Amino acid sequence: MSTTTMSSFNPKVERANYNHLVMDIVWFGLALAATSRFLSVYAIRLGATPADLGWLTALPFIVLLGSNLLSTWWRRHYPDSISALFWPALGMRLMFLLPALTPLFPPHLQPGWLILSATLPAIPQGISSTIFVVMMREAVPENALTRLLSQRSLWMNVALGGAALAFGFWLEKAPFPLNYQIMFLVAFLAALLSQIHVLRIRVQPAPAAPQRQAAGRARPLREGAFQRTIVIALVIHMGFFALIPVTPLHLVQTLGASEGFVALFGISELAAAAVICVFIDRMARRVGNRALVGLAMIGTAAAAFILAAAHNLPVTLLAGALSGASWTVAAIALFGVFTESTRDVPLAETTNHTIIYHQVIYIAAFIGPLIGSSLAQAGLNLVLVMLIGALLRLTAGGVVLKLEALWALATHRSADRAYRRF
Repeated sequence: MSTTTMSSFNPKVERANYNHLVMDIVWFGLALAATSRFLSVYAIRLGATPADLGWLTALPFIVLLGSNLLSTWWRRHYPDSISALFWPALGMRLMFLLPALTPLFPPHLQPGWLILSATLPAIPQGISSTIFVVMMREAVPENALTRLLSQRSLWMNVALGGAALAFGFWLEKAPFPLNYQIMFLVAFLAALLSQIHVLRIRVQPAPAAPQRQAAGRARPLREGAFQRTIVIALVIHMGFFALIPVTPLHLVQTLGASEGFVALFGISELAAAAVICVFIDRMARRVGNRALVGLAMIGTAAAAFILAAAHNLPVTLLAGALSGASWTVAAIALFGVFTESTRDVPLAETTNHTIIYHQVIYIAAFIGPLIGSSLAQAGLNLVLVMLIGALLRLTAGGVVLKLEALWALATHRSADRAYRRF
């Protein structure tokens, strides 16, 4: 496959790349509604246990952790990032097709197949995730990245919300399990359309990395600014993901939510996320990306407290809106922190930073769900589990806001111990 490249940014190509990256996320958002909003509910309907739900959320991330290491090797075999993305991006889109095959298995194997169908596509996804981030930095100038990420988040949430509403209506009206099979097939087709837009992007090829970097892959972890970015990514993802498998369980089992209400809950999250995207760039300029991450995590904690205290379903819509808006702000601001911490790194040398950044997120997103699902599997009341998760999120927000002071204290104590050895 041949791909046209550009030698330098020009307005026409930049606008085309920008539009393709937005349209990519629109189609992908339509597809993502099927798995992000209804895969856990599907598993619950098939008799999945809290442990199953935890593995359904967590296991793909540990696979991502391993496959992400292959991204540099994979990229070396292709002339540019777009060519390198073709097969991994196609493979990861199988996450929408494989769940449609679930009814073909015996009932006792169906929850296990759902876990496998979410895990297998994580192999190519780990390869493509790093290459995709590098590709975006090649396709548009750095000063357009925050605006692009906000637009992608805005339109992804709009697409997710519309698809969640349509899928929720369909799932309640059509017979089970055919309703879920057709939903996943439609999602797979939408995902293929998103890939078409990715393949139309023209990239500015990065110069080859200096040979001295090949033996110095640990160098990013010796950079103080990047180290702090890694800590932030770790604590916020562990805190947020601890409640990902527990929330649908709480809605369905404790409060009696149907697929239709799960769709409404998702729409409340996504609508608030879409609205907040308009203001993120302005908020980041006012308070800074790192402070914005910490404040947003406190918002996710407040959402979890509301969910735990809710005695009826309508109240949970407020929590959904607060959670969706807060996590969207945290995720975009975190990428801003990452961009700032690697601003002085040559584009050709950013792959190692990006790999480590993603690996830390994958580790945290693996551990977090297991915390929540293990507490639920142990027999704790789901309301109590939600409260524990809220405290974890609140702690994460506090760590981010006070990170400079905590970092200075840790550095001082480390230096003091080293001094005492002499």
